[in-house]
Formats: sequence, C-alpha cells, structure tokens
Amino acid sequence: MNNKPKYHLFNNTKYALSGLKHVLKTESSFKIELFCSIFIIIGIIFIDISLTSKLILLISGILVLIVELINSAIENVVDLVTKEIHPLAKNAKDIGSTAVMFSIILHIICWIIVLI
Repeated sequence: MNNKPKYHLFNNTKYALSGLKHVLKTESSFKIELFCSIFIIIGIIFIDISLTSKLILLISGILVLIVELINSAIENVVDLVTKEIHPLAKNAKDIGSTAVMFSIILHIICWIIVLI
C-alpha cells in the first residue's frame, strides 16, 4: 500500500505557483530580493563580460532567491509547530537566515571577482 500521491506535472506546477503567490503576498525579504534581481539581471545583460561570467552572476543571484524560499518554508514550519519562543525554534529560524546571508555574500563575492 503506497499512499504517496502520484506525480502530476500540472498539479505540481499549480502547487509551485501557489507557493510563489503566497511568498509574494507574505514575505517582504523575498519581494525585496526579487526586486533587486531585476536590476541585477539588467546589469548582467549590459555589462561587458564573458558569457561564463554572466552565467556565474545569474546563477549566484538565483541561488539567493532559492535559499530565501527555503528559509521562508523553514519559518512557516517552525511557526506551525510552535508559537512559543523556544531555543530550537529560534535556532532553526536563525540558521535559515544565516543560509540566506551566506548566499548573498557569495553573490557579492562573485560580482567583486568578475568586476576585478
């Protein structure tokens, strides 16, 4: 007996878009990072660097958004489990924030290396 739901491309896409819609409504950090990424992408298009360098900047920028989404998911799960201020709940949220910070630092380092 396998109770795992079957993979369905359209349903999974619908779930993903629902998650994106929720994040855009509720997560200000993601909205700010997404807004900044518009200008970053424009900069990547117009800066005179190799295609490889452009791809490195683009991928590291997208990584920031992906890590922010994972951090938001962690925060939602923690909030589901407890509304109390618990050391483990705080640690989970703080570690997720640290992952976002590291991805942003990585993106900045990539820009510095490419521009130098």
